[in-house]
Amino acid sequence: MMKLVNFTHLHDYWFVLDFENGEQKRVDLSNLIASHVNQEEIKTAHIDSEWGCLEFNNAMVDIEPKTLYSYAKQNEAEAA
Repeated sequence: MMKLVNFTHLHDYWFVLDFENGEQKRVDLSNLIASHVNQEEIKTAHIDSEWGCLEFNNAMVDIEPKTLYSYAKQNEAEAA
């Protein structure tokens, strides 16, 4: 499992994600979460320290670390 250890919210659904293997990915998560998390709810993002999941809305929405890592690798944006 590739746990999320830190993140920075940039704007809209854009995040910089830091994984336990030292990789950092800049990615737009809108395709993954927009149907479950609206713009105002983005600020509820946090990491579940035990599982390394990215969670929103008091854990009502979460992204499993393996899914998040795979998505980030496939959808990584060029650094602007």
